[in-house]
Amino acid sequence: MIEEVPNIQVQSFERPDPALLGQLRSTPTGFLVDAMGGTGALDFRLKPAIAEQFAFCGVALTCHAGPADNLALIHALSEIQPGDVLVACADGFTGCAITGDLVLGMARNCGAVGFVTDGCVRDLTGIRTVGLPAWSMGVTPNSPHRSGPGTVGFAVSIAGHQVSSGDVVVADLDGVVVIPQKLLAQVIAKLPAIRLSEAAADKAVSQGARGPSFLK
Repeated sequence: MIEEVPNIQVQSFERPDPALLGQLRSTPTGFLVDAMGGTGALDFRLKPAIAEQFAFCGVALTCHAGPADNLALIHALSEIQPGDVLVACADGFTGCAITGDLVLGMARNCGAVGFVTDGCVRDLTGIRTVGLPAWSMGVTPNSPHRSGPGTVGFAVSIAGHQVSSGDVVVADLDGVVVIPQKLLAQVIAKLPAIRLSEAAADKAVSQGARGPSFLK
């Protein structure tokens, strides 16, 4: 049983107010990056396993499984709360998948709204049926071990970015963006002005603008 495994460390964490997440849903990732000074996106090589299943907005639940192992990921299932995004660090190892449709289906059943890994996934036919947006570095049928060690709830370095459990993770067609929990209120406060600016620029382009207004 997973509960008997001594080499998976679990750390508790606080999740942000769900009402704050509600203010981010349907917000383009580009707007969120602009609100953080032009940064926050994970490595561009991350892609959705199923092209049409890409969007989510939720709270990061991190796990560090390491290369060719997924014991920490499986253990993380018991820590999922509705609205979480599983962020699974494989140390960039792509020689085998960290998960397939069965674990992702269990994650969905536990309330997860998305999955991100710097490793690979497998079982695309099943993942399509599961319907949980899953972003990864690639796809391979090779399977992992379940030996550990690993962690759940601790900060991880994944796809060029540090992610802590409790951060907010948002994905759309442009990629995956991480908003540190400590910056959440600040980002939300900046969004109205960004939306107005973008709307004005869109209108100008539709009316024939041939260059940005700041060049005038």
